[in-house]
This record gives sequence, C-alpha cells and structure tokens, in this order.
Amino acid sequence: MTTGNDLIQRFEMFANPALAESWDHVGLQLGNPERPVKRVMTALDCRPEVVQEAIEKNVDFIFNHHPAMFHAAKTLDVRDPQIAMYQTLLEHGITVYAAHTNLDNANGGMNDWLATQLELTNVEPLQITGIDPISGRDYGMGRLGDLLQPMSPAAFGQWCLEKFQLNGARLIVNPADQKQLIKRVAILGGSGQDFWQLAKKRGADAYVTGDVSYHFAHDMIASHLTVVDAGHHIEAVCQDQLASLLKKWRQENDWDFEIITSEINTEPFKFIVK
Repeated sequence: MTTGNDLIQRFEMFANPALAESWDHVGLQLGNPERPVKRVMTALDCRPEVVQEAIEKNVDFIFNHHPAMFHAAKTLDVRDPQIAMYQTLLEHGITVYAAHTNLDNANGGMNDWLATQLELTNVEPLQITGIDPISGRDYGMGRLGDLLQPMSPAAFGQWCLEKFQLNGARLIVNPADQKQLIKRVAILGGSGQDFWQLAKKRGADAYVTGDVSYHFAHDMIASHLTVVDAGHHIEAVCQDQLASLLKKWRQENDWDFEIITSEINTEPFKFIVK
C-alpha cells in the first residue's frame, strides 16, 4: 500500500522544502497524507475547475506546482470560491501537495525543464542561492545558457512562441537592438522581473520570464536587455515532468498507483487582436 507520505518523502529528496524561498508555502496544503494513494494527478494550479476534474477522475492526491493555500485563510466562509474549494477537497478525501520555489530552485527542476524547452546549452544557475542539504550541490533560481545558434530579437520571440507552444507573448526590445544577435539567454519561470538586472550582469542578451510590469519594461529597454514575457503559464511543463518523475519512482519502489496529468488549461489570459 502506497501512501501520500511515501510520495512526499521521495519527492523531497529531489526538491527539499529547505530550497524554497522564505515567503513561500510549500509542502502539504490540505488533506491526510497517511491515506492510501490510488490515483495521483499532476497539475500546475489547484483551482476549482482542476478540483472538479480530480473528482470526476477519482483522484485522491493532487501534486501541483502553485500552492493551493498560498495566502492564509482568515475566515472559513464557504461563500468564498477559494474556501469552498478547500471544503470540496476535504469532503472528497483529496490530499493536495505543492512544490513551488523549491522545485524552481532544485537541480533538474522547473527552470532546468524550461531551459531544455528552449534547447539551451552550457546551462548553469542564474543565481546561486545556497547548497542543497541532501545532494551537497549548489542550487539557485533561474538558469543561464546558450542558444544553439544566434538569432535576432524578433526571431528569438518566435522561437519562444514555438518552443512553449504559445499563441502570443510580449517582446520587450530597444529599437536600436533589433538587429543585434542573441546568443546567451537567461530564463526564470513565473514572476521573474526582479531578476532582470542580474540577467544583464551575468551577460545575458535576452531574458525570458513572466509577469513583467510596465515600468520594469521601460528600464529593460533603457538597459538594452531584450526580454520575452512568455507568461506565468509556461510552467505547465511541470505537469508532464512531475508525472515522469513519479513514474520512475513508482517503478523503483514497486508502488501501485495510477498517474495522470490535468487536462484543464488554467491560463487566465487570452490574447485578442484588432
């Protein structure tokens, strides 16, 4: 019999919670990890529509990237959709676990997966944060690497659309740099605008991240750093990657449970054109 604790303990050997940022809330979100696990679903987000999918597919353990309980609840008023979602999860005996910035920082984790999607070579951490207490290796936020071949900012923007299978993205580029070739690329999944100066300092010609604000974009332009705001949702790569890890560990440990990936698209933004 495999329990939620079995999965959690093995995963935390890969992405220790100690690797998470101090402000984050990773690990068990709600439910009982001592219960047997028969079907696991990997997901980027734990939203009401994802929970409904889990119920319909008889899932008893949701393994997601973004914490379901990122902000502490001050009341348990079930008229609030978020609180109602917690109630639904508990009513159906579904355990929820989140691996957020510990997965971002982990070697072989989120940002390595994103760097692989861009086919970057000579990849290294963008920022070395510390030493993994289990592996003894350096870990850090973001990645820095080389493109297979240099390309213009416009071509690089198209490359990102193709590799991340996006319908649109925001390209931030100084008009004077439109013919400059991009070779060295920094990438940080999620909201990474605070790291743009580090990307520039580390020699990146372009930076890929999400959630770039208006004034930050002006500063990037003034500093001649090309940036592709590919959105937060590119982190959905974690669904298949986490499923692959769980399948590997299932085989190694002779565990008996099913693994599926969420089919719900939780991207909140839609691109419209005139």
